[in-house]
Amino acid sequence: MKKTLLLCFIHGFKGGEETFGHNYQFTKDLSKLLTEALPKVNVRVLVYPKYETRGDLGQCVSRFRDWLEEKVIDMEVAAGTPSPTVDPSVRTILIGHSMGGIVAAELLIALASEKPIYTEDGIHKPESPSFNALMFPYIQGVLAFDTPYLGISPGVVAHGAEGHYQQAAQAASAISQITGIGASLWGANKVAQSGAAPPATAAPPAAAPSQQAGNWQKWGKVAMFAGAGAAAVAAGGAAWANREQIGEGWSWATSHLEFVGCLARPEELKKRVRFLVQLREDLDVGFANLYTRLGKGAPAKQVSMVGNVLGHQRTFCNLPRTLPAGEWKEAINDKVSDETLAHMKMFTPRENPGYEKLSGDAAELIAGWLNNGWYENSVEDRPLLEQAAP
Repeated sequence: MKKTLLLCFIHGFKGGEETFGHNYQFTKDLSKLLTEALPKVNVRVLVYPKYETRGDLGQCVSRFRDWLEEKVIDMEVAAGTPSPTVDPSVRTILIGHSMGGIVAAELLIALASEKPIYTEDGIHKPESPSFNALMFPYIQGVLAFDTPYLGISPGVVAHGAEGHYQQAAQAASAISQITGIGASLWGANKVAQSGAAPPATAAPPAAAPSQQAGNWQKWGKVAMFAGAGAAAVAAGGAAWANREQIGEGWSWATSHLEFVGCLARPEELKKRVRFLVQLREDLDVGFANLYTRLGKGAPAKQVSMVGNVLGHQRTFCNLPRTLPAGEWKEAINDKVSDETLAHMKMFTPRENPGYEKLSGDAAELIAGWLNNGWYENSVEDRPLLEQAAP
């Protein structure tokens, strides 16, 4: 039986049909590269439809699991696989951009857990996990694109905010003083140990922003005047600017707080990464993160919150320093001038001169994860007449 490698793409916060390039171009390019690199298997593509990036993470993962299970069951039935849970003919690579990478990681942990418990932070992660190799669907790897597994880089909000909004420093101060959430969003080691967040307060009346006002300005105002919940989303929201116009106001911020709230809990972020590394060691499940880094188009900049940051050191994601975190590979963009643009334009060739290298690196990683017996035992189905020949 010729087996199938399924590439399942998952967009991030407020993403949609254009996340992976115009007309899904990146999905097609990666599929073509892998078809050439892995001739023993069929390569198929699924793109998880646009979903609501709101509510808690556990609910999102549960819905995604139901959807993927149904798709893979249909494929296994069509292939006539005798024992899809013991010897599946379909193995899946989960490919997530931004928050989609966290959704992918949580699904893998859920499938590999004996009795997954869904929580607002995704899957409950015990201190001493035991993993089940009989996953269904079987996940061969998680390939993330610019997913902030360890938080968002401190320069992301600061660079954009100080360039577009004069009072960004005050906004950052408000975040730190009111909630202590700024440090946790950026993966810092020290986290405020206070109890429940103070109740949110309504923003004072203000003149409507001009149409020319950027997203940083809108989020800066939320951070300045709102309570703890809004401040958390203000910091995250500025970094997670979507491709279309970001919604305005308190109601939009609070409705999406739960979904991005996992970025505000650094210990959970680290625990998720440790689980992914252990899955790599125990079950040989691939895990890598291709993260954006600015190149020639980005000058060094003095930012009050983080000091002087050289252009080539500017990344969207917080990078692992000492924590074992799997394979992290840089994806340099020499054209754009800020981290958020690099993050959003990863799959747009005209805005990312490194697009071809990005595609090649992704294909190389996935092909490496298929260097196993499952791939080697995949064979082309022979016609019945040929099989019956003496």
